[in-house]
Amino acid sequence: MTTEIWQLSESELLADAAAVSHEIQLLEARRIALVAEIDTRVSREKLGFPGPAGWLTSTTLLSPSKATKIVALARGMAAFPDIADAVNTGVMSVDHAALILTFAETPPKDLPEEGRVMARTAMIAAATGPEARTGRIRAAITKLEDEFGGKTPPPENTDRNELFASTTLNGRLVAKMDVDAVTGEKLLTALSPLTEPRPAADGTPDDRSPAKRRADAFGHILDQYLASSNRPIEGGERPHLNLHISLRDLTDLRDSADTADTADADDIADDEPSRAATESDNNTADPVDINTGHPIHPDPATEPDHENGSGSDTASGSEDDRCATDRGAYRDLFGDGTSVGWLPWMGPLSRNTSRQLACDCVLTAIVMDENGNPLNLARTARTVSAKQRKALTARDHGCAFPGCGKSAAWTEGHHIWHWADGGPTDMNNLVLLCGFHHRLMHHSDWEVFVGTDNHPWFIPPATVDPYRQPRQSHARAGPHIA
Repeated sequence: MTTEIWQLSESELLADAAAVSHEIQLLEARRIALVAEIDTRVSREKLGFPGPAGWLTSTTLLSPSKATKIVALARGMAAFPDIADAVNTGVMSVDHAALILTFAETPPKDLPEEGRVMARTAMIAAATGPEARTGRIRAAITKLEDEFGGKTPPPENTDRNELFASTTLNGRLVAKMDVDAVTGEKLLTALSPLTEPRPAADGTPDDRSPAKRRADAFGHILDQYLASSNRPIEGGERPHLNLHISLRDLTDLRDSADTADTADADDIADDEPSRAATESDNNTADPVDINTGHPIHPDPATEPDHENGSGSDTASGSEDDRCATDRGAYRDLFGDGTSVGWLPWMGPLSRNTSRQLACDCVLTAIVMDENGNPLNLARTARTVSAKQRKALTARDHGCAFPGCGKSAAWTEGHHIWHWADGGPTDMNNLVLLCGFHHRLMHHSDWEVFVGTDNHPWFIPPATVDPYRQPRQSHARAGPHIA
């Protein structure tokens, strides 16, 4: 029988916390060993991903960066048994192992082989036990790189340049960079004239912090770049902002605008989506069940009999009303794929910022129906048009394969019914897939179809799911009400 935590003495609390921490270390080591075995034995078709990292992310609570780190450790430790032994016995943390492994895999150019072994052994010893400190290990690595890293001084070594950018849980972007002196000089030179304090017209001092002024300046530099014509092509077009917005919210934005701003709101949609909006106002569609993707047809037994003046009983009506309320509450909370605004890289956007972007920026607005499908953008040509691609991005948000979600810029339009077999290049026959999953769909037993909700659904092969239950696309997956 497990003793409740509140019943433990101070000594027992400390002992149990230390013991659990050691067990976690051993479990992390076993997970790395299991992933190493998965990496070598399990087929990519069964995984459904190009490697174990994607599978880990889609089936566990691990973030993509954490899953990638585990796979890198699994592959790297196979080549360095001394690092693996320290991790497997629980005397060295996984973080320290990753640090030493990076050094072992990319040692300084001029460090001789015997020196590499000696340095690695010394670092493992320094990383062993509770007294281990990350700073000491990093200092040793830096010293070796400076002394044996070649003729290029560290400040001028472009091989060491790195830039990390990741989205946070609250929808912001965190960036970190480590660049050479010349690149750093370019950045600071570009930022400098834009970071000067700008007093208000009445002389009030600029109250922005230096960090805030630098961030604003960086955003201005990005605006200038995206507004220029000298940009590379990605996904068949030059990079620019795409804002996805539902027809309902587009109408709400227009209705809430001041009279003076009405023209700005009208600029959100081009002619074709505007025509689609007008057509949509005159048509009603059955709501879609968010669990199955099938339309919700009214139950004849509970529909009013207009001829006889009868209808369902009160209890049944109350139950239907409650279910409708539940579905409405679900959509209000989670958006059901049709948030007020959506950016392909960063995700949901508030109503006010959506309107600001629509007024102030050069962008493409994709108007969506109530189920998150682009309006009036189907075509019948062999290749996916630029407008269709924007619509696919609005619907799928990126690679639609369950658990993938790679950015739309890294995807290709896949014909569900192949073009060579007579399949049209229309929205209900297209799905965005990254390169790996595009190949997987062509060379495996995975299947995809567009459901009655007009969104992609994927059917796994029997080797993955013996019952071959359809799975929602990555952008549609999430919590569901009963």
